[in-house]
Amino acid sequence: MTTQSDDRSPNASSRAPRGRLRAIVAIPLVFVAAVAFGFVAFLAQLRNTEVRPSRQADGIVVLTGGSSRVSDAMELLAAGYGKRLLISGVHPSSTATDISRSDISRSLPGSHSLFNCCVDLDRSAVSTRSNAAETKRWARERGFKSLILVTSNYHMPRAVLEMSHAMPDVALIPYAVVGGRWRDEPWWEGGATFRLVLSEYVKYIAARLRVGLADLGFDLPLESFEPPTGSLPPRRPATAEAN
Repeated sequence: MTTQSDDRSPNASSRAPRGRLRAIVAIPLVFVAAVAFGFVAFLAQLRNTEVRPSRQADGIVVLTGGSSRVSDAMELLAAGYGKRLLISGVHPSSTATDISRSDISRSLPGSHSLFNCCVDLDRSAVSTRSNAAETKRWARERGFKSLILVTSNYHMPRAVLEMSHAMPDVALIPYAVVGGRWRDEPWWEGGATFRLVLSEYVKYIAARLRVGLADLGFDLPLESFEPPTGSLPPRRPATAEAN
């Protein structure tokens, strides 16, 4: 009778730590690759030029916090792209006259009468998620089924995500506003713009995580990832810097 040698045991035991080591090294590499790929995909969504909406909509909503958002939205309203305009994220102390004078009058003469007839102010929204909630309420009250969404190009992916999650039955037509600083230099060459894009990407990932968990029945308050931020650059003290 012969006995089987146990020569393979040391080799097997030595291979196990190496396998665990490879797994430990691979996990962060895969994570970094996923983050990098996601960042590239995020950048691919950012427009570098402003393109007029392809069609009209029932209403227009603009999210405050970035350069020339409100004035661009007012121009769309004046051109007949929507029946009414919601300015979401207005500072509680601001009035329609304040906003008209500070944001609109230089680029759109006669804006005060347009405000009086066709503009609604939302003073309660303090984040993109609450912008979406207030926009949903506003659209439902008026029976709107399509909206032109106006916000800065870097903020548009997260705004569309939150709006489409809150209002899956409403057609969204994005109108991305491109700020002057974004036009003047590549985003990766300007320190402030680079930090803005990175922070927006982090908030976009947090929003995707929250929305995904909400779809599974877990409504987590991840708005701590969305502190009030500035714009490129902040120019309108009359409106809230919420996005």
